[in-house]
Amino acid sequence: NAKQLSVAHDFELQSVKISGKYAEETREPRHLTIGAIQNVYHCDGDIQSQSVLQQKQYLHACMQPMIESAAECGVNVLCLQECWNMPFAFATREKHWTLEFAEYIDEDCAASISFSYIAEMAKQHRMCIISPMLERDTVRDTVHNTAVVFGDDGCMIGKHRKNHIPRIGDFNESTYYMEGDTGHPVFNLSAYHNAKIAVNICYGRHHPLNWMMFGLNGAEVVFNPSATTASLSEHLWNIEARNAAIANNYYTVAINRVGTEVFSKTPFTSGDGQAA
Repeated sequence: NAKQLSVAHDFELQSVKISGKYAEETREPRHLTIGAIQNVYHCDGDIQSQSVLQQKQYLHACMQPMIESAAECGVNVLCLQECWNMPFAFATREKHWTLEFAEYIDEDCAASISFSYIAEMAKQHRMCIISPMLERDTVRDTVHNTAVVFGDDGCMIGKHRKNHIPRIGDFNESTYYMEGDTGHPVFNLSAYHNAKIAVNICYGRHHPLNWMMFGLNGAEVVFNPSATTASLSEHLWNIEARNAAIANNYYTVAINRVGTEVFSKTPFTSGDGQAA
C-alpha cells in the first residue's frame, strides 16, 4: 500500500481533506483527489559524468514508487515538480548539455522517453498526470518550459508553455528557453466530473494577472510547479498560491523542488564564479 511504499523508498507521505463549506441539497458533490510530488534530485558522483539517458532513467525509477503510492491513495490528478526529469541547471550558464534533456512532445518519437514513460504511468494507473518538462518544438526547434497534461487513458489532453521567464541578474532563464505561446489554457477532465484544471508554471506565480487569466478561462484548480531557493523567492511561492486562491475563487496546488542540487562539485554559480 501507499504507506509501505513510502517507507520502503524513503519518501514522506501526507494527506489533507478539504470539504465544501455547505452541503447542497440539489446538486451532487464533485469529488476530486489531487496529488503533488516534490522529489529530491540525488545523483551519485558528478552529474556531468552520467549521460542524459542515464539521468532520466534514474529519475524514472525514483518517481515510479511515488506515482504508485499516489495511485494507491486514489489520486485522480497528479502533478510533478518543474522539470522533474532533469537536474535544475538553469543558473549555471552551462546550457548546451542542459538542453539535451528537452524532448519532443510526441508519442511517436523514440527519444521522448519521459513523455512516453508518463503516458504509460497515466494509462496504467488510470489517473491524469501533469508532467512539467523541457520541450523542443518539432517545427521551429525552439525550447520551452512546458507542462504536458495526460488523461487517464495515457493520451495527451494538451500542454501549456511557461509564459513568464525570470531575468534577475545572472539568473536569466531566457538563455535556455523561450516565452510560451499557448496563452492561458484550461483543460477539461471529462473522466472526473468535468473538472477544469490549469498550470501556472513557476515564475508566472509572481504575476497576479497570470493567475487571473486562468480563472477567467474557467479553471477550478490551478497547479503551480516551481523551483526556487531561499535567496530568490522561497518566502513567496506558497503565499502567492494562497493569495491567488482567495483572489480568484479557485483551488491552487503549489509545488517547489526540495533538497540541495550540486553542479560540477560546487553550488550553482554565476558566470563570474560567484554565487548565483
